[in-house]
Amino acid sequence: MRIMKKVQRGFTLIELMIVVAIIGILAIVAVPNFMDYIKRSKKTEANLQLDKIGKAAKRVYSEQSSYTVGASATLPTKPGGGGCCNATPANNNHCPAVPAAFAGDLIWKQLDFQVDEPSLFYYNYNGVDPANFTATATGDLDCDNTEIVYTLTGTAVGGNPAVVLTEPPPNSD
Repeated sequence: MRIMKKVQRGFTLIELMIVVAIIGILAIVAVPNFMDYIKRSKKTEANLQLDKIGKAAKRVYSEQSSYTVGASATLPTKPGGGGCCNATPANNNHCPAVPAAFAGDLIWKQLDFQVDEPSLFYYNYNGVDPANFTATATGDLDCDNTEIVYTLTGTAVGGNPAVVLTEPPPNSD
């Protein structure tokens, strides 16, 4: 006579609790790193656009032996007077792109610069004199009313145009 042994299948409560604890520990480590990664990726917009402004200013300098002199409008225009966070939620807190506003501004037109996509930053250019300019990118990446400012400074010493990008201090946003 053979006795059939009943086989139980499934997980015990202890096994499930261990799995949940491991997932919780991984989440505690991963989520802050992921949030930092997201902030760093948002900051690249300012670097790329200011680099574009710097190259345009150096091109103008090489053509005219002078940087563009004058102050640009701050564009894109901040919705409601605040930062890009006041934009509609449909825009994911980005300032809407208005290429026509850049094309209508004399300074931006001389630099052949415009922002064609919704932006987290708004930009400004101030040509102090033929040998110096400052361009800024200002934005509030996490909508906490703390804006960060990237500054691009252009100089020309001995006819050699140069630009220097200054980033905001770490964790200043």
